[in-house]
Amino acid sequence: MPSKKILRKKFSLIRKNKYFEVKDNFFSPLIKIIKKKRIKNVAIYYPSNYEVNTIQLFNILKKLKGLKTSIPQLSKRRMKFVKWNSTQPLKVNSFGFLDPVSTATVSCPDLIIVPLLAFDRFKNRLGYGKGYYDRFLGKNKNILTIGIAFSFQKFNKIKTSKYDVKLNYILTEKGIF
Repeated sequence: MPSKKILRKKFSLIRKNKYFEVKDNFFSPLIKIIKKKRIKNVAIYYPSNYEVNTIQLFNILKKLKGLKTSIPQLSKRRMKFVKWNSTQPLKVNSFGFLDPVSTATVSCPDLIIVPLLAFDRFKNRLGYGKGYYDRFLGKNKNILTIGIAFSFQKFNKIKTSKYDVKLNYILTEKGIF
């Protein structure tokens, strides 16, 4: 089984070479879950490094009444979620990702849209290796999680540790599972 470091390198390159823009209907299964479970707070990542473009999702969610959106804000070893919509400014953090300028913290989200480099059929994810999402989700176990990826990011089996948190669902252009 390849190490996580090797898989990160491999899937970063694959994603860069095979990236494509998704259509709005890509997010339809996710919207159905949000409505069915009456989700009020959705945390979404701001896309970078050839991740699925979630800006479209922000624009779709703006149309749902009573729904709040937030994005992660990273500090030394912590992640919190800050209210944000697609018209508010962002700044580059020390990791090279975009953070909200605002510091208006949202209470714990009901649903977190999780970025990933690779996933397997067991709903394990391979992230960037800093552990922010796993630490946050390890302390907040009742949050619904949906990883968003392209189907070509699927791997047979990802090596996991006791700190890795499985996702509830994974959404690709082929559907949700």
